[in-house]
Amino acid sequence: MSLSIKQIGISLGLLAVGTGIGVLGSQHLINQPTTTAQQKPQQIVPAGLPSFSLPTNSSQNDEDLNFIAKAVKKVGPAVVRIDAAREVAQQLPEGFEHPLFRHFFGNEVPIPKDHIERGTGSGFIISSDGELLTNAHVVQGATAVKVTLKNGRTYEGQVIGIDEMTDVAVVKIEATDLPTVSLGEAQTLQPGEWAIAIGNPLGLDNTVTVGIISALGRTSTEVGVPDKRVRFIQTDAAINPGNSGGPLLNSQGEVVGINTAIRANAQGLGFAIPIETATKVADQLFTTGKAEHPYLGIHMVTLTPEIREQVNKSEEFKIKIAQDIGVLVIRVVDNSPAQQAGFQAGDIIEEVGGQPVETATDVQEQVEASTIGEDLEVKINRQGATKILAVRPGAFPEQSMR
Repeated sequence: MSLSIKQIGISLGLLAVGTGIGVLGSQHLINQPTTTAQQKPQQIVPAGLPSFSLPTNSSQNDEDLNFIAKAVKKVGPAVVRIDAAREVAQQLPEGFEHPLFRHFFGNEVPIPKDHIERGTGSGFIISSDGELLTNAHVVQGATAVKVTLKNGRTYEGQVIGIDEMTDVAVVKIEATDLPTVSLGEAQTLQPGEWAIAIGNPLGLDNTVTVGIISALGRTSTEVGVPDKRVRFIQTDAAINPGNSGGPLLNSQGEVVGINTAIRANAQGLGFAIPIETATKVADQLFTTGKAEHPYLGIHMVTLTPEIREQVNKSEEFKIKIAQDIGVLVIRVVDNSPAQQAGFQAGDIIEEVGGQPVETATDVQEQVEASTIGEDLEVKINRQGATKILAVRPGAFPEQSMR
């Protein structure tokens, strides 16, 4: 089809306009002054916003730092980030297994696939040849662990062992001349002392939070994790997911605990495992790959007037309890050390290892302090009669509840 003269004229007109714009634009750029090596472009600073430069750490003397900054500078290089990956198996919903469901849908039933779950936590180096401490829940079930130092160097970490009962784990990386932490003493802490936490909360590396030691000796039951055997340090230094496994420091920059984010609903409260507990377990893990805990094989409860009344009303518990102080044995596990020593349901424990006990936690702590395979004397009250039972604690079975 041929174009009309009018259409050709319009096209040429538009072309001319476009060309003119291009020429004008090029001329405008040509006429702009160029910046030479001798000339620097002028910096424009908005009114009311003075220019400034951030101070660098390298120019600051240690004498100018407060005790928190000194502690962080001392320990920070030995705090690491731990990235763990674990394979999680997806279970087929129970209803999908029903024969009637499969009758209608046959092979079209969706089969869930396993997936890799990734998480981030913290840890710290306790030996220059690459021994690390962290939380058990940070690396539990991990198929791969990547350890990143503060300077950015990364290593493949081997999980040497974990202990669920104390939430302690140890990791080894192949390296030498690494920075290490200094260990302090949790047993000398007092409420009100400064507490400094370092870790990677919410994926924010090398975060420092500060507070005080707000309480000591919190039982696992009080904290809400009754399956643990730990007397926790309580602090108001912020501890969030990702902080787990990082160090809790005193004002001298010494590690007094391992931070653990075990209470997701905690507001303004954090908890740490005392360093004495952690190192005792770590020594066993590095030596044998596992930690053994003494075990009796009893289910027990701390007596109170309310508990005594409930027990006496229970049809399942035939023995009537006359006192409301002590630790009541509710059940004795079959084939356990306690059963072999003669413990019975209804026994009231009064002493363990020569130490008076008033709560189930007291009994647990005395048993934990005992030695596997060696006699432990337990004083009980059985329906008004005092008896001394000699029990030999065994190693805590992995699948047991007590």
